[in-house]
Amino acid sequence: MADESTTSEEVCTFCGIPGCDRACSMQTFLIHGRYRTEKWDYNHHVVPPISSSTTYRLESFERGAYGFEHFGSEEETVHPIYIYDRLDEPVRGMLEENLAHAEKGEYAVSFATGMAAISAILGVLLKAGDELVTHRTLYGCTYSLLTRWLPRFGISVRFCDMCDPGSLGETISRRTRAVYFETPVNPTMDLVDIGGVREVVDRATGERPGEDPLEIVVDNTFATPFCQRPLTLGADVVVHSLTKNIGGFGTDMGGAVITPKRHLEALLLFRKDFGGVLSPKSAWPILVYGLPTLALRLKQQQDSANLIARFLARHPKVAHVSYPGLGDGRMQTIAKRQMSDYHGNFAPGMMLYFTLSGDPGESARRCKQIVNFLAGQAYAVTLAVSLGQVRTLIENPVAMTHSAISSEDRARCGLDGSGLRLSVGLEDPKDIIEDLNRALARI
Repeated sequence: MADESTTSEEVCTFCGIPGCDRACSMQTFLIHGRYRTEKWDYNHHVVPPISSSTTYRLESFERGAYGFEHFGSEEETVHPIYIYDRLDEPVRGMLEENLAHAEKGEYAVSFATGMAAISAILGVLLKAGDELVTHRTLYGCTYSLLTRWLPRFGISVRFCDMCDPGSLGETISRRTRAVYFETPVNPTMDLVDIGGVREVVDRATGERPGEDPLEIVVDNTFATPFCQRPLTLGADVVVHSLTKNIGGFGTDMGGAVITPKRHLEALLLFRKDFGGVLSPKSAWPILVYGLPTLALRLKQQQDSANLIARFLARHPKVAHVSYPGLGDGRMQTIAKRQMSDYHGNFAPGMMLYFTLSGDPGESARRCKQIVNFLAGQAYAVTLAVSLGQVRTLIENPVAMTHSAISSEDRARCGLDGSGLRLSVGLEDPKDIIEDLNRALARI
């Protein structure tokens, strides 16, 4: 506990240290978090402790009743009363504090997986009779959620090309209550102009005064808050798969919603009632290993991604490379406007997508050859789904992560049978390029 001589000093809102008036960099904050937190007083621990209790001893009848009555309120999230793991627990709470600050948001609510987080925010924002407008290309499981499950609850979904603001404006209707997209888009790496979407949504909201405003939800998993902070660009809510680059090591699943205060209580109640809670044993590695190393990992990974993207762009057997750090024109303008690190440096990230040359049948056959060669002969490149790990991972979205999308919809989504999604890890980029070069030489 802090000694009495410091308790009267004003506490820094950034780091939590009494009397502090300096502005630490985000890279330092992600390592140390808040010096003092109501979630758990661990001043004498260098590493935050882990909780392994599903239930908590209550000091009185009144304390237990008060905790249940006020669960989900802002007061309860700031000064929590711990009752039962599914409601709240301290390790998860500390992670959420740091996630909210990393995204420049008000609050974060964590979930067992990224899909649980997406399901929660859509469950909070939408009800029967409402409509969701979304980009034409989405992660396969998100697409499945939107097309298979939301209609069962009376929620309709409309797709459009959000890279074209005019298309979005034409698609929004009086029933639309939320706009959802990824940027960069999984897997094609298309970029959606968040500020441009904000302008379209504001115009649509202004045309129906007195009604609830449209909410913009952005999946920021590919970029991470190190490369892009959508809330500062016009988004209302951000979602993440913590399993990916924020977790960073491929050992634990998790998801998060970074939200304004107006949705906090509903999200906490949704998590409590639907049960998609992030366990403390999964929250702890993300808090202790994932977030503290995010900046260091992303700097290395995107440096390597730049080299690999340029190698692939020059290769005669590669038809197209999509990476925010390459090219010029509209996409490059958007990338440089909205993808930057905490110091304002251009941060195109570590994900890229490339397709192979040849007619559709030939290029798809070549893709299968490359994948099988890498699976059996590569050392620095691993055939595996997921992304954002210290290892470089490659996969074919059409056959794997996006297989839920019907063959009829793939053309609309811009998916190519020869497309390969590459998540760049921390290996020496020369070794990654050598594996890719050997694979391309086989076709």
